This record gives sequence, C-alpha cells and structure tokens, in this order.
Amino acid sequence: MRRFLKSNGMNSPKLSVVVCVLNEEDNVKPQIERIDAALQGMDYEIVYVDDGSTDRTLEILKSLPNPRLRVVALKKNYGQSLALMAGIDHAQGEYVATMDGDLQNDPSDIANMLRIAEEGGYDMVAGNRANRKDGMVLRKIPSRIANYIIRRSTGVYLKDYGCALKVLKADLAKDLGLYGELHRFIPVLAHLEGAKLTQVDVQHHARQFGQSKYGLSRTFKVVSDLLLMLFFKKYLQKPMHLFGNTGVMLFVAGLLINAYLLVLKILGQDIWGRPLLILGMLLLLGGIQFITIGIVVEIQMRTYFESQQKRPYKVRSVSQYS
Repeated sequence: MRRFLKSNGMNSPKLSVVVCVLNEEDNVKPQIERIDAALQGMDYEIVYVDDGSTDRTLEILKSLPNPRLRVVALKKNYGQSLALMAGIDHAQGEYVATMDGDLQNDPSDIANMLRIAEEGGYDMVAGNRANRKDGMVLRKIPSRIANYIIRRSTGVYLKDYGCALKVLKADLAKDLGLYGELHRFIPVLAHLEGAKLTQVDVQHHARQFGQSKYGLSRTFKVVSDLLLMLFFKKYLQKPMHLFGNTGVMLFVAGLLINAYLLVLKILGQDIWGRPLLILGMLLLLGGIQFITIGIVVEIQMRTYFESQQKRPYKVRSVSQYS
C-alpha cells in the first residue's frame, strides 16, 4: 500500500529534496544554502530527516527561517533506510531527489538530473561519482568490488550503487519499501518495480566537517541484503520454485540413498550406523521441510498481494487504436 501523506492544502511542489542526517551540525546550514542557490527559480521543497542526532543538528534545523524547509525529527536512530523512508513519506513533490547531508553531494547536479528524467521519460536518474573524493583502501576499493558483485548478481548495470544523489518519480519512491538497510539497493528495487533507469556523472566533494558513518562493517550487511535482492528478483512471485525445487532434489537424493541401503539390507549386509544412512535420513527430512516451507511462503505471497489488492505486475501504459 502506498504511503501517501495528505497535503497541507497548498499546491504540491515540482521537486522534494530529501536529506537524512545524523550528527551533522556543521553541515546542515551550508548545505541548505547550497540547495537554495542551486534550485533558484524552481518549485521545490526541502525535507530534512533528523535520524536521532545527539548533537545540535536538530536545534540548528529548527532555527533556520526557511519557508521551503520541513524538518522531520525521528524519536531515535533508525538507520538510513528508515530515515529515508520517513523523508519520502513526507515529501509532496512530483519528483523526489535524495542526497546525503555531509556536503559531498553537489545540489547543482539536481536540476540536470530532473531535466534528464523529464525529457527521457525516466522513472529514476541515479548519480555516478565519476571523480570520487574518498579514501582508496577503506572506501573506493570495497565500493568497486560491491558494485561489480551487485551488477553481476542482479543484472542491473549501473556503475555506482552507493551514490546517494538520485532523482525519482514520487510514486516510484513511495512504493520502494526501504526496510532494513535496503537504501543501497534502491536501483535494484526500482528495477523490480519495472522502472526505467539511467545514470549520469555527478560531482563529489571531500568531507569537510564531521565523521563518516560508513565503515568496513557495512560489507557484511551488503552481502546479506544482496541475497535478499536476489530472492526478490527471481522468486518473490514464485517462492515455491526455489524452496520446492530444492526440497524435491533433496528428497529424491535421500530416497535413492535409502533405497540403495534397503537393497544392501535385503542382501544381508549390516547398514546400521553407516554415515550414508544418516545422510539419507537427513536429506529426506530436509527435502520435506523445504517443500513445506515453500508451500507456506507461497501462501504468504498470495496473501500479501490479494489482501492489499496488489497485482504482481506493473503497467507502464495502455494504447488503443481507434
């Protein structure tokens, strides 16, 4: 179900710029000034989401006399994905631009990305940090490895999945479902929704104030989220094909092993205590369990779609010749 919020009675702006921040007290004011300078003459709003900051970030945001600024303060730190979801939920624009709050993304790229989205009919325009200003060992190399793995695994061929600067149609953004840590996979989620994607080179600046919130520990999160993306891409609408096929193969293997041991038993050989017997029983039980899980997940999938009157397909357009 889409998470649209009611408008405040005013006309909706063309663009909503959503920025999620955590302890960025030195960056919020100069970034808002840069956004205003870059988007002069455009119909836009700025939605800042404070993700449980413990410094003066929220205090500074609330003190800024900017009529275009809306501040969403979360009760605690929920993580970037849920903070981004909150910002998108409160965005009222026709398009949503997302960016980090550390001054590394350049707001001057937003207008060009919006133009490309409108003229090219794209549902999402992602940024590519062509000249990235980050450390080589801790940031660039792990990022390149992760980008390569994601491209090869998902079939969504973008150069840079980690760039936070993106422009999306609002209806697509509100349908993404950014749970857990899935903000890194926004292009993949958009692709699963049938979105038309492209990527353009954008500027990238070195961090001036504060500390980066990213580290090598995110690598493990990326791997686990990638497995989830692969499941979404191949088996979300047909989970029985994954669990059922695996279960049938295990069950058949276990059946053959036990049939072989049964023949040996009939021929008078002692099969008790053999590792092969234990393996055969494990394969039989594992196969039954996988098939059962497949049936349960299949029922849940159907409940998910039918209870919300969703359809497992997306229609881009309908044409009729008179």
